[in-house]
Amino acid sequence: MTRRGVTGSLGESLERLRCAALDPSPIRGLTHCFYRYPARFSPVFAGAAIEAFSRPGDVVLDPHMGGGTTVVEALVRGRQAIGNDLNSLAVFVTRVKTTCLGDRERAALLQWADDTVPALSYRAEVGSPDQVICPRRTRNLSLPMARPIKKIIALALDGLRSLPSEPCRDFARCALLNVGQLALNGRKRATPLWEFRELVQGAVREMLAAAEALRERVSAVRSATRLPTLVNVNSADLAEQEPFSQGVRADLVVTSPPYPGIHVLYHRWQVDGRRETPAPYWIAACNDRRRIGRAA
Repeated sequence: MTRRGVTGSLGESLERLRCAALDPSPIRGLTHCFYRYPARFSPVFAGAAIEAFSRPGDVVLDPHMGGGTTVVEALVRGRQAIGNDLNSLAVFVTRVKTTCLGDRERAALLQWADDTVPALSYRAEVGSPDQVICPRRTRNLSLPMARPIKKIIALALDGLRSLPSEPCRDFARCALLNVGQLALNGRKRATPLWEFRELVQGAVREMLAAAEALRERVSAVRSATRLPTLVNVNSADLAEQEPFSQGVRADLVVTSPPYPGIHVLYHRWQVDGRRETPAPYWIAACNDRRRIGRAA
């Protein structure tokens, strides 16, 4: 799995990997729960593979990164992490998961959660409705169960200008994405607005705590690593992208590739009786490349 030697005997490494593959524990820890990406990779397995078959400073690649599990686990182990996915939502989620926020940004997000979110009201008017609520991106969110949540999310997106930086705004978008999925995707009952607002507040606090845990882990290995490289292309074109176009080669590939012939709604939600909506792209301000194909 790698052209370099590994720590310990091969038998020990394979046994650790076997135990990790059989680990039934739910996905948790660090920033892995920022968004429930379908068919998520096990961080226990990804971490064990990275430790067993690479060394600090090695280049670890995930060409179909999905929710970014491999990228996060490589980053906190001092590896040079490179992730790619055709799905722009995967790139957005992974970027937020691996961004270390400053104190000013953290304080602004807490203030946004404590002051702005509780004040979001269905009766309020969205400042620029034509720009904020795109009919194509919010398809099927005008149905009875989803309409109130759509309005609150639109108001929240409209108010992101108050946050001090793009990473800060992306973090807030990811919190809305997290709770929007919980409140809308596959729900049999409508989520009350008071509950939605409380869930967003709780998500921001939990995500900030997780981001701080990631920052501490990354700081401990900062001398051996740097922020990950995230690419948004077809994996067949990776060789033409930096740093590979500059002669860099991956020391280890850890990935969960796409499933041929299997239909999975990786980046769409089902609302009001399994009606499909591309709302995640609206919330994350990402490009929906559905005509190109599905990504892992």
